[in-house]
Amino acid sequence: MDKNLNFRQMLQIAAQSDLPALITGESGTGKELAARELHSLGIRRAKPFVAVNCGAVSAGIAESLFCGHVRGAFTGANREQLGFVRAANEGTLFLDEVAELPLEVQKSLLRILQEKTVMPVGSQREVRVDFRLICATHRNLPAMIERGFFRQDLYFRLATLPIKIPPLRERDDLQRIAQSLWRGQEPLTEQNFKTLQSYSWPGNIRQLKNILERYALFKEHGYNLESLIKSEIQQNLKEPPPPQYKPSVDKINEKIQDCNGNKSHAAKGLGISRGSLYYRLRRFRE
Repeated sequence: MDKNLNFRQMLQIAAQSDLPALITGESGTGKELAARELHSLGIRRAKPFVAVNCGAVSAGIAESLFCGHVRGAFTGANREQLGFVRAANEGTLFLDEVAELPLEVQKSLLRILQEKTVMPVGSQREVRVDFRLICATHRNLPAMIERGFFRQDLYFRLATLPIKIPPLRERDDLQRIAQSLWRGQEPLTEQNFKTLQSYSWPGNIRQLKNILERYALFKEHGYNLESLIKSEIQQNLKEPPPPQYKPSVDKINEKIQDCNGNKSHAAKGLGISRGSLYYRLRRFRE
């Protein structure tokens, strides 16, 4: 890729094709906004944009969520459900935080991408689908592949068009972004913009939005933007990132039992990702 192209130019170019796109960047950089912009600029803009939070997809219900089900497929299936993929037919399927998908779900997604069909739960008939896939993650997928958390063959499918969004501290359009986020009665001043530019914004656009919303609310009560940012800095200094936690397999199995077999809930209770939970269980079995 030409390093002279910024990510906005990459979005413009990527919108001219129908290839899968993988949007990466730190948390809070606006990856979903970029995905929606990519969809709105593309040939499928008049069709559905279906956004899926992969962090909320557990292995047990993934097939039904992605492929849908027919009426009567299982207890409680009172009516047919299209599923994410068919709902995005002719449009765009956006998988946010795709790195959080369990390995068995990754395998199912790979098959859908290869075959361009889905098999609804309870049906014997495959249904053809046509959609553009856009994925996003803040994680390092190549590193996850090396550790066994992510399928390499799926990665190559997803990363046909890689688009990296730089962190806010490296962008030169902070003033434009701040103006687009500002909801106060009076416009931001030049001094406000200088104050904003003095901060590194570890939480990126999401953190900037929070600060501006706070400022708009408290401005009339005598608070200034500089004091709010200083308070933010002090708060960040008081809360160092937690150390990486690697529970034992016995602890994982105990937690799964406590959660009635729900591995997604168990991972959340242990404070680890579901991918990490499945990886540690798989390593134990090998």
